[in-house]
Amino acid sequence: MSVDPARPLQGQKALVTGASSGIGAGVARAFAAAGAAVGVNFVGRRESAERIVEEIRGTGGEAIALQADVAQEAKVQAMFERFVEAFGRIDILVANAGIQQDAAVADMTTAQWQRVIDVNLTGQFLCAREAVRRFLGQPLEPAISRARGKIICMSSVHEVIPWAGHVNYAASKGGVMLMMKSLAQEVAQHRIRVNGIAPGAIKTAINRAAWETPEAERKLLELIPYGRVGEPDDIARAAVWLASDQSDYVMGTTLFVDGGMTLYPAFREGG
Repeated sequence: MSVDPARPLQGQKALVTGASSGIGAGVARAFAAAGAAVGVNFVGRRESAERIVEEIRGTGGEAIALQADVAQEAKVQAMFERFVEAFGRIDILVANAGIQQDAAVADMTTAQWQRVIDVNLTGQFLCAREAVRRFLGQPLEPAISRARGKIICMSSVHEVIPWAGHVNYAASKGGVMLMMKSLAQEVAQHRIRVNGIAPGAIKTAINRAAWETPEAERKLLELIPYGRVGEPDDIARAAVWLASDQSDYVMGTTLFVDGGMTLYPAFREGG
């Protein structure tokens, strides 16, 4: 089948978790523009999720809103069931839902530690496991994709950069990295592709304080060699590529989209 380069996900069905705002919303919009039908997962922002669904439908796309806390196994399973009931199959999962609950380690509560691990790491595991089960139970459709299924795990530059004051978050993202690679190693034989994206500083609500004022942005830019703070669209374009056949031989890789943050710019002057 000839693929329209402007719509590389044409005919595919994609579920994006944590898609009511920020990076997830950007990915959902980009996937719809690339031709995919999209499930917009949310946990507590129904109006925002419904707004994104209406935006996608308003441009001729297909989308549904799906409420589920990804840290709860039964709700994840029910979400996938509703998605497949609506669209018939699933071709792409973007495991994006994530939170921060920051504190110095001496002050961090067990609840703060556990909730971040539950959402950011266990949530990705539960969604990825359910996606793999679905992929294995449906036929390969070479007319729409060379892979049986695609999973994109949304990580962070903090899968490799330590982050004092955010030990729960950094631990969760380090875990995502090795979960993604181990999963990729296991399921590649089934023509299921698993990769990750590690965003750097992106202008979203979760880190608004870091870029909202000129002084805060100036300080943040000291960490970014490329000289600008990222936008959700920067991540969304990378996700479209990773989900498309253009990246069909890419497996078990984290794509860093960070303006060079992982280049440790403090060492530019010789350390």
